[in-house]
Amino acid sequence: MNKEHFTHHPTVPMDVRGRSVSEITHAMTETGFQGRKLGESVEAWVRMLQEDEVTIMMGLSGAMVPAGMRGIITFLIQHRLIDCLVSTGANIFHDIHESLDRKHYVGTHMADDETLFRHGIDRIHDVFAVEEEFRESDRLIGDFGASLEKGRNYSSREFISLLGARLKEMGARSDSIIVSAYEHNVPIFVPALTDSSIGIGLVYARRRGHEIMVDQIKDADEITRIVEQSTKTGVVYVGGGVPKNFIQQTEVIASLMGGDVGGHDYAIQYTTDAPHWGGLSGCTFDEAVSWGKVAGDARKVQVFVDATIALPIVAHALRERMEGVVRGGPVFDWGEDGVKVWYE
Repeated sequence: MNKEHFTHHPTVPMDVRGRSVSEITHAMTETGFQGRKLGESVEAWVRMLQEDEVTIMMGLSGAMVPAGMRGIITFLIQHRLIDCLVSTGANIFHDIHESLDRKHYVGTHMADDETLFRHGIDRIHDVFAVEEEFRESDRLIGDFGASLEKGRNYSSREFISLLGARLKEMGARSDSIIVSAYEHNVPIFVPALTDSSIGIGLVYARRRGHEIMVDQIKDADEITRIVEQSTKTGVVYVGGGVPKNFIQQTEVIASLMGGDVGGHDYAIQYTTDAPHWGGLSGCTFDEAVSWGKVAGDARKVQVFVDATIALPIVAHALRERMEGVVRGGPVFDWGEDGVKVWYE
């Protein structure tokens, strides 16, 4: 190995001129630090979308819907830039909240929280919301849960799909994440459903004598069956937490059942967490290779960035790069015996 091995690819300084978002992100791949990684993440995502048979799963954590990212996730679903969503319950709850024509408000992290409490205002960093409106959404979810078949175990995927159908019947627009997912047959899993206001709503129903059973083991089985039947899988993580591990562990479950899956083939993450604290949200994809959760030869890109900065840029770049392209993603057929997956 000689010196030229390290010096054959010079960086290209960014100049300022008229160009599209996707041209900017492509140029960023020739720079350094997290700017390069952001550009590389777009290239990796486009590469996934160009594959003939790949199932793309997104893990969504953090308060992305209150922070204004709802329309981006909806766009990804509607244009089948993702095929399966695993989310915190909070993001789905806030989507339901906005589906009912309720709002989150531009606030400030400098507000006096005792004053906010006296006025019934909840704060999510610099975003405000009205507590009583949240409670109305809690009651709606509880009432919906009470209307479901008693004595049946629902996966969170089934529950959210049925709730998306109900919201559509109520007149919710397709800018809703769960309504869009229902319309485009994109499964949404919420593996920690009770750790959210959805759980609060279902406790409300339970205390009134209407118990709804959400089977989280069924969740793990359903999503693993998707992985087992997929030719290839790609993952995109916004933050980490439960959604990230829930998707990662499908590879372990599949191998435990005798499958030869070998780890996810593509892996992208946008996170503000660092690996040296030992937490899952910041751990590297190289670490995931040691568990068999990500393939050793996978295309892996981690961007250490605030997702509210990255997602608008990446989504617009993807829109430009995929304009006019109709992607044939996986089709999910849900039946009593599980899910059947095939590619169009």
